[in-house]
Amino acid sequence: MFLASASGLRKATEIPFGLLVKEVIPKQDEGPSESTEVALLRLANPDSVGMSTDAGYFACPYTTISGVLEMRSLELFSGAGGLALGASRAGFEHLGVVELNHDACSSMKENKRRGMKYIQQWPIRETDVRSLRYSDYGTDIELLAGGVPCQPWSQGGNHKGQDDQRNLFPEMIRAVRETQPKAVLVENVKGLLRQSFSSYFEYIMLGLSYPELIVKPGESWERHLKRLEKHHTSRRTRGLEYKVTFRLINAADYGVPQRRERVFIVAFRSDLPVEWSFPEPTHSKESLAISKWVTGEYWDRHNISKRKRSIPTSRDLNLISKSDLFTANQQPWLTVRDALIGLPEPSLNGSESWVNHILVPGARSYPGHTGSPLDESSKTLKAGDHGVPGGENTLVMENGEVRYFTVREAARIQSFPDEYFFPVAWTESMRQLGNAVPVRLAERVARSIRDHLLQHYAKTGWKAGARFLKAV
Repeated sequence: MFLASASGLRKATEIPFGLLVKEVIPKQDEGPSESTEVALLRLANPDSVGMSTDAGYFACPYTTISGVLEMRSLELFSGAGGLALGASRAGFEHLGVVELNHDACSSMKENKRRGMKYIQQWPIRETDVRSLRYSDYGTDIELLAGGVPCQPWSQGGNHKGQDDQRNLFPEMIRAVRETQPKAVLVENVKGLLRQSFSSYFEYIMLGLSYPELIVKPGESWERHLKRLEKHHTSRRTRGLEYKVTFRLINAADYGVPQRRERVFIVAFRSDLPVEWSFPEPTHSKESLAISKWVTGEYWDRHNISKRKRSIPTSRDLNLISKSDLFTANQQPWLTVRDALIGLPEPSLNGSESWVNHILVPGARSYPGHTGSPLDESSKTLKAGDHGVPGGENTLVMENGEVRYFTVREAARIQSFPDEYFFPVAWTESMRQLGNAVPVRLAERVARSIRDHLLQHYAKTGWKAGARFLKAV
């Protein structure tokens, strides 16, 4: 693509988050023989960070903006790579993708070997974060992200919390302290917000806020928390500090065909004048109810005859009556049927056209674990401490029978791309998927973080000599 300019043609390159234009122009103060490379960046969605469309272009020396465009990141506790893939799709370039579990690393490495988009560039490291030297990555990082192991806080686990040896939040805080990223993104289970963990959750939030206020030798976390509280209320500034916020997010509200509630913690370094809030939901259960029982659009889209359409429950009717203009303008929650569009019915022999799409027999439902109805958002896919629990990862078919989701179907429900291949056994694949961050949700949050970092760079780092152009 080429754009016309006063000095000739400029080559334009599409990038994940906008349009990059590279040009060689004369320096006005050094004569016509001297020239310099200049990059013009136009954000794909300038309105998302409060910029007008006309002011969407920013110019600065190409060497400077190249670093910005690469948006360096470091991914810890990556698992099968859901959060890392979402961040990559949002425009971040990983300096490292770190995971201890061998099988999860095998999945990522196999997709890297296959040349899968984004993943083929990942520097995957199979190691314990406790042994990492963060000096290897430097301190010029835009984003530090990670799904800290959730087993200590999971409602299905042993509930040991901070006393569990798998509690690696202190390591996440060490990573923040040593890499000094401009932004931090952490994901964990809803159980982290339980009342029994409330004091430790405050400890996590304050630890991320003041990562240089480290624990003393022999000091308990409770005593360390008191020091952090005193420092926080003293209003004194001391070195590296972060502005930290959190929210319990339902993945279904962001276009993931699954009711999956997870805690997201986001922090920005305090020296950056960034004003950020979590992105607004794009989908709603109210809109799904309306598309089923008011307009009928949902059934029409799937070519479901009227005699096969289910009858609305009192809950459905209540959702419709409580819907307002805001929720009505959102897209409907996606359902299991939406997620499985285009996939053939699985068989024991698998499919030549679809990887990981093999029927596994033996599914059953039992009290409290009854599977996911076809025309609702999926229940939360779970990993399980000892194999795969039957009910959470099963589909209730139209005839009322249940079967296990195939790995491909579960990957669809977690919004992994169809080309992502799981080279391990079904049980291990489902464990990895049950632990993963939905790719679409990860991308949505990471993209919002990136947009606001770009806004910061545009307002500060590019001010000197910047010129603004209208779109051609």
